Amino acid sequence: MKAPHNIRLYFERNGFAVSTRLAELLGMKVKSVRLFFIYASFATLVGGFVLYLTLAFWIRLKDMIYTKRSSVFDL
Repeated sequence: MKAPHNIRLYFERNGFAVSTRLAELLGMKVKSVRLFFIYASFATLVGGFVLYLTLAFWIRLKDMIYTKRSSVFDL
């Protein structure tokens, strides 16, 4: 029962202070760094969804324009 507590304590001391360490390194406020990470995560989520919809529309449009015709008389 002591091992999970030690693992959690290790990550709390070393892993969760990323924003604080980065802010100290850059000479910024910690709040600004955290807000940047939040905004960046939303931007990547929304950007990926928009990219997916754009590609799906593009492929659908391509299939509508370039339909494969089985014979000359399908024109």
